[in-house]
Amino acid sequence: MLDVVDINCDMGEAFGRWNIGDTDDATLMALISSANIAAGFHAGDPNLMDETVRLAAEHGVGIGAHPGYRDLQGFGRRKIAGTARELVNDIVYQVGAIREFARRHGTSLQHVKPHGALYMEMAVNRELSQIFLQYMRTVAPTAFVFCMAGSETDIAAREVGQPVIREFYADRDYDDSGSIVFTRDAGRPDPAAIARKVVRACKEGRVRTVAGSDIDIAFESICFHSDTLGALDIVRLMREALAVEGIRIAPVSQLRAG
Repeated sequence: MLDVVDINCDMGEAFGRWNIGDTDDATLMALISSANIAAGFHAGDPNLMDETVRLAAEHGVGIGAHPGYRDLQGFGRRKIAGTARELVNDIVYQVGAIREFARRHGTSLQHVKPHGALYMEMAVNRELSQIFLQYMRTVAPTAFVFCMAGSETDIAAREVGQPVIREFYADRDYDDSGSIVFTRDAGRPDPAAIARKVVRACKEGRVRTVAGSDIDIAFESICFHSDTLGALDIVRLMREALAVEGIRIAPVSQLRAG
């Protein structure tokens, strides 16, 4: 049973005057411990990156770069063809932006978590994950990489000694392989059902799949998405349910990675 977990959320996922989701980042920021901040390719712009990093710093929330495919129209949820080195160079560009905004606000980069379809591609693409981890070892050897347990990203990070935080997806479904069921529209899920799912995962290390099976799941951080409808209710009920079970929420610096 887990007695302490991180809660991470994708943040800054708007562009100019355009917003996604039904809850503002300032409200959610007070309820999480790690923020994955969009870096301009799938969402975000310089002004929004600056504001989101500032909010995170003010709330003591760990700052993470959230690089995605160069796909504003598709919100980074469409796969884009490219060589592994081309895609990692896109990641380098985006991580650099978030690092500089973090420096501007007197803080530092806690982690890097790829976004959407790029995250899913890295989970199964060994070459891409290895080149990404070579980059991380060079420029951010103490920053955490957020990924799914057992993914190629997880394996590559452990091979080179990069700190890893494994995630449990609160507002996404799982298949029997232990991978999340990728979707472009999660709709409006039931917050109470999500809270029950999260508590069971923390207490039993198990999750029910879309096929009706129960599988083992290992993680240190719980992820939910700011663009999921009802995100505020989701995180509030999760926190309440975890508190009832005596499970504490803490930044990843206080966790023992698996």
